[in-house]
Amino acid sequence: MSETQPIDPRYADRSPRPSARKPKKRRNWFLRTVGLIVLLFVLMLIAVPLYAWSRIDKIEAMPTGTRPAETPGTTYLMVGSDARENLSRAERARLHTGGDAGPARTDSIMLMHVPKSGPTVLISIPRDSAVNIPGVSGRQKINAAFNKSPALLIQTIENTTGLRIDHYVEVGFGGFASVIDSVGGINMCLPKPMNDKLAHINLPAGCQKLDGVNALGYVRSRHADGQNDFGRVQRQREMVGAIAKKASSPSTFLNPFRYYGVATKGVDALTVDKDMSLFDFIRFARGMRAISGSGGVTLTVPISNDNYHLSNGRGVAVKWDTAKAKAIFDAIKADNTSGLKSS
Repeated sequence: MSETQPIDPRYADRSPRPSARKPKKRRNWFLRTVGLIVLLFVLMLIAVPLYAWSRIDKIEAMPTGTRPAETPGTTYLMVGSDARENLSRAERARLHTGGDAGPARTDSIMLMHVPKSGPTVLISIPRDSAVNIPGVSGRQKINAAFNKSPALLIQTIENTTGLRIDHYVEVGFGGFASVIDSVGGINMCLPKPMNDKLAHINLPAGCQKLDGVNALGYVRSRHADGQNDFGRVQRQREMVGAIAKKASSPSTFLNPFRYYGVATKGVDALTVDKDMSLFDFIRFARGMRAISGSGGVTLTVPISNDNYHLSNGRGVAVKWDTAKAKAIFDAIKADNTSGLKSS
C-alpha cells in the first residue's frame, strides 16, 4: 500500500478558484445602454421629420370649379421656382439669382405619379410649352400660368392633360442649394464641359462633385449644351434622382447630423398645398426614392415642334405631340404605368 503524501502547508488552506464570470450588473448595464441608444435613434428618425414638417409653408394651391375625376394612385405637381423673397441679399449674391426679388417664375415643371402598383413615373414639362390658359385668349407659354398663381398652373395642366393633380410641391432656389450642401454635394458625370455665364457655371467634363451653387447652375443652364429646355429638363430629372438617392441612403440615416440637415435645411424654401398630410408627403418622398432606382420611369412630354410661333408676337414656344402625349396621360389616368419607357 502506497503511503499518503503529506500536503504542503502553503496550499493547505486554499480553496478552488471560482470560475470567471461577468458580473451580472455590468451585463445588465450594457444592455440598458444599448437599448437606450436604439430608442434615442428611433425617436430621432421620427421627431426630426415631424419638426421639419411643422416648418413647411402650406398654401391654398388647388383650383376650384370643375376638375378631372380622381384616379388611382397619387399625382404630384413639382415646381422649381426662382422665388427670391425669402433670400437675403447675401444669399442672392451667392446663388447668382439677381438682386431684384420680382415675381416668381418656374425653372422646372414636373409631374410625378405614384401608382398603387407598377413603376413611379416622373414627367418633365418644358416651361415654354404652348398651352391654353383659362381666362387668357390664344396660346401662351405654360410658365405664364404660374406667374399668376399655382392654382392657375394646376388648372392649366389638368385641362391640357385630363389628369387630376392631387398635390403640389414647390422648391425655391435657397432650399435646393441647401439640400445639396446638406448631403455633402452630388456627383454628376458631364459628357462635355459646361460654360454658361448666365447660369454662372464653368464645369469641366467628367465625373465631379457639385456643391449647392454649382448644382443650381447646372440644372438652370439653357445655353451650355445647345439643347435649350430639352437638355435642361433631362439634367433636372437626373439631379432629382441623385438627390433622392443620396438623401435616403444609409449614410444619411446613420449620420444624425446629416439626417437633421437633410430634413431641415430645405424646408424654409419648400411650399406644399394645404390638403397635403404628412403621410402624403412621405408617399411623395418614397416616390422620389423610386425614381432614383432602376424601377422608375423618367421622360419628357413628347414634342412635335420646338420652334412653334405663338400668335400676337408672344414668342417661340414648344408644341406637344398631342397623340403621343395623350397616350402617356391616359396610361397614368388608368394607373397603368408598366408600359411606359424612359426617354
